[in-house]
Amino acid sequence: SPAMAGPRAAAPTAAETELLLLQRQALAEEEAAKAKRELLTRFLQEKLSREEQSSMWGLHKVRTLWRSAQRKTKDQELRQDIEMLSQTFSRVMDCKDGAIEALVGELKEAEEQQNRALRSHLHLTDQLLHLQRCRLGYLEQGFSAQVGALKAEFEAERCGISGGEGGGGSSGTRGLCWCGVEPPLAPRGHPQRLCQGGNPCALPCVPAEGPCWSSR
Repeated sequence: SPAMAGPRAAAPTAAETELLLLQRQALAEEEAAKAKRELLTRFLQEKLSREEQSSMWGLHKVRTLWRSAQRKTKDQELRQDIEMLSQTFSRVMDCKDGAIEALVGELKEAEEQQNRALRSHLHLTDQLLHLQRCRLGYLEQGFSAQVGALKAEFEAERCGISGGEGGGGSSGTRGLCWCGVEPPLAPRGHPQRLCQGGNPCALPCVPAEGPCWSSR
């Protein structure tokens, strides 16, 4: 009947309304959950970004601290190396200074020895020159004495020749050249000098107009 059909039609309408309400609630809950997930995702992403930034800053700080520690350690090592090198350089310089001083001393000693040797050489040279001058003087004196003796002998022989011309010659006397010197015997192995007259002569004959005078 139509009276009973009305409540039956109204009942599905209420059920549908309730179903729609439930669907709306479910949709709202789903949207809320979705929004919550998005919010949570955004929060987590922001937190991750902050963590990444914090990690980067922390890593940078750690690297900076590590580099600073390395620099300090290297600085100490370099200072120790520099100190050792400085000490080594000082020792080497001391050795070099000692060697230079020794060489300077040896050079001075060598110069002194050279000066002494030069003075000794000059002294010996002066002595040799003095001896040679003395010897030359003695030779000059001997030569002068010989020349004087020869002149005296020449004068005596000339006087004898002049006397022989006045009193006649003797056939038993040795021949005398014009130079007036009695000819000595020539040494063995040397030819005897002859004057113009063919007689042996001890001195170079003086050129004359005629042949050498003889006592023949």
